[in-house]
Amino acid sequence: KAKLEEVARQAGFTTKSQAGSGEIFQVMNRIAIEELEAWFFGDAYALAKAYPNISKNIIKQAKYRDPDAIAGGTAEELARALRRAGYFPGGLAKIEVAREISAHMNPLANVSKSFKVFMDGLQAMVATLPSISAS
Repeated sequence: KAKLEEVARQAGFTTKSQAGSGEIFQVMNRIAIEELEAWFFGDAYALAKAYPNISKNIIKQAKYRDPDAIAGGTAEELARALRRAGYFPGGLAKIEVAREISAHMNPLANVSKSFKVFMDGLQAMVATLPSISAS
């Protein structure tokens, strides 16, 4: 991330990390490694809506309470949870799963910390955009 911040700075852009509160920025660097699957666990309702054999109470299980701290990899754990519920016995279809779960996600209800950080960044970016008035 530090390297991306430096490249943006050298190119003349202000990043969210460099900008002060409420200041305009052009670049928001975020590194997504395993966040997507954590984000899916962060919205248990969306997960259960997309895959009804998964309990809406999955987030109450100890290992899922903090989606960003799931041990052993969130993608692997999502594959195991879906397989236990009768889905994807031959392996996780990541793009299909992403489409299905994200269609039901409620960004305001997601409990994943990394998702909240991402959303806060997007909201800050939108807040600094100039108003567009109809002419």
